[in-house]
Amino acid sequence: MNLPYEWHVGWRYTRAGRAGRRNGFISFISAISVLGITLGVAALIIVLSVMNGFQKEVRDRMLSVISAVEIHDAGGAALPDWQATAAAARQNPQVVGAAPFVAAQTLVGRGDVLRGAVVRGIDPAAEAGITELAQRLRDRELAALQPGQWNAVIGAELARLLGVRVGDTITIAAPGGQFTPAGVVPRLKQFTVSGTFEAGHYEYDSALVLIALDDAARLFQTGGPTGVQLKLADVHQARRVGDELARALGPAVVVRDWTQTNRNWFDAVQVEKRMMAIILTLIVAVAAFNLVSTLVMTVTDKRADIAILRTLGASPRSIMGIFIVQGATAGIIGTFGGIALGLLVAFNIDVIVPALERLLGVAFLPGSIYVISRMPSEPMMADIVPIAVVSLLLAFVATLYPSWRASRVNPAEALRYE
Repeated sequence: MNLPYEWHVGWRYTRAGRAGRRNGFISFISAISVLGITLGVAALIIVLSVMNGFQKEVRDRMLSVISAVEIHDAGGAALPDWQATAAAARQNPQVVGAAPFVAAQTLVGRGDVLRGAVVRGIDPAAEAGITELAQRLRDRELAALQPGQWNAVIGAELARLLGVRVGDTITIAAPGGQFTPAGVVPRLKQFTVSGTFEAGHYEYDSALVLIALDDAARLFQTGGPTGVQLKLADVHQARRVGDELARALGPAVVVRDWTQTNRNWFDAVQVEKRMMAIILTLIVAVAAFNLVSTLVMTVTDKRADIAILRTLGASPRSIMGIFIVQGATAGIIGTFGGIALGLLVAFNIDVIVPALERLLGVAFLPGSIYVISRMPSEPMMADIVPIAVVSLLLAFVATLYPSWRASRVNPAEALRYE
C-alpha cells in the first residue's frame, strides 16, 4: 500500500520483538496494554448491555399493567365526556386504543391488616385492548368484575400480605369521608376477591386492586370516569405523543405518559447506568495509559534507530508520527477486540450464565427472590459507539507525551555509545 513511511515503521515497531529476545519484554508489556483495553471495553459493553436488558424487562412488565398515556381532568374531577376525549385522542395516528378508568389511592384491609393500595376501576372489555395484563385475564379473573357485584381482582403479593384467597372479602376505604351528624365517617365497602394476578412487577403485584368501573365511580363518588388511558402503536413515542395531545386537547385536561408517572425509577436507573459507565471507563483509562510505559520503553530501546532516521532526514514531526501510529494501533486493536468480545458475550449471555451456574452450582438470580430468573441483555449502538470513541481517544492521548519525547532525541547523543 502507498502509505507514508511513518505508518510502515510504526506498524513494524508494534510487531517488534515477537520473535527476538531483546525486545521480548517490551512486546509483553505492549500485549498486556492491548489486553487491558480489550477487557475494559468488553466489560463496559457487557455491563451496560445487562443494565439495558434489566431496564427493558422491567419496562415491559410495567407496560403490561399500565397504559402508555393517561388523560385526566385538570381539576381532578370526572371527565365531562370521556367518549369525546377518547375520540379526540384517536385523531393522533399513534393512538390505537382508548379505555376509561377511575383510580384512587386507598387503604385495603382484612381484619387488623391494612395496606396502602391503588384501586383502579376498569371496563374489562375496553381494558383488554389497552394492557397485556387485562387481555390475559379478560375471560377469567376480570370476567367477574360486573357492576353491582362488588368483586375485586388483586395482586398476588397483596393477597399474600393480607392473607386472603379467592372468595374472601376485603374492605376498601375511600379517600375523604361521609359527613354525618356524628362527624366525618370513613366510607368503607366490602369487596369479594374474585381473582388474583401476577404481573411480575412488585409495585403492582403488592399494591394494585382492580374493580368494576361503575363500582369505583360509586365508591369514590366521582360520577363517572376520571381519566382515559391510551394504547400507542409505539410506546417509545409516548412522550412526543403526550405533548401533541396536550396541545390538541387544551388546558382542560392533563396528559401524562408512562415515563412521567414512573420518572423516579427511570431517573434512578439512568444515574446508576452513568455511574457504572464512569467507573468502568476508568478501567479502560488505566489500560490505555499503560501504553505510556510501553512507548517510553520502546523509545528508549529505539534511540539508535531514531537517530539514524534523523540523520537520513526524518523530521521531529515524522518521528512523533511513528510512535503515535504505534500507540494508536495498539489502541485500535484493543478497542475493536474489546467490542468483539463484549458483543459476543452480550449476545450469548443467556447461554453463558446458565453454563456458569451449572458449573459453579449457584444461581445468580434465584427465582424465589428475584422476579427475573434469567440474565437479560440488550446491546445498544448508543452505548457501543461512545465506548469505542472514548477508548480510542484515551489511547491516542496516551501516545502524545512518549511520541513528543521521541521527537526530541538528539542524534549525536543517541549514537555516541553505539
